[in-house]
Amino acid sequence: MLADAEIAQAGAPEAGDVLEIAARLRLSVSLLVRRLRLVQPAGELTVGEIAALVRLERGGPSTAAALAKKETISPQSMGATLAGLEDRGLVERRPDPADGRRVILSLADAGHEALRDRRNARSEQLARALSTGFSDAELDCLKAAGPLLERLAQSL
Repeated sequence: MLADAEIAQAGAPEAGDVLEIAARLRLSVSLLVRRLRLVQPAGELTVGEIAALVRLERGGPSTAAALAKKETISPQSMGATLAGLEDRGLVERRPDPADGRRVILSLADAGHEALRDRRNARSEQLARALSTGFSDAELDCLKAAGPLLERLAQSL
């Protein structure tokens, strides 16, 4: 990889070049995401179910109303989604200690496992593609690009 000084010495890319890089990255990442979404582990969750589980995973326990608001869907729709997840043992309900009329939902161990299985299936798909279709030099480039793509995502 080039050091920052070497990059500065080489000169900054022109605006047209940066726009072309941005367009190619957008297309490539979009295609990659679409292809990864085709991987359907057994018992695949719906988009709404995944969204609710991920919200609980990242944000911690919550009420159905708060989850509905974050997902910008009706409380009734979120309630139906959560009921299905609870029936499958993926979320747990408990009374709110501050207000016994409210219910707090949290991710059950099976919910964590379902999200992990989903992520692992996608990682395995990527690993198979990388191991059969890329040279060592290309793998090194992709390895170096990972942190850059993450930094790019965080800067948006």
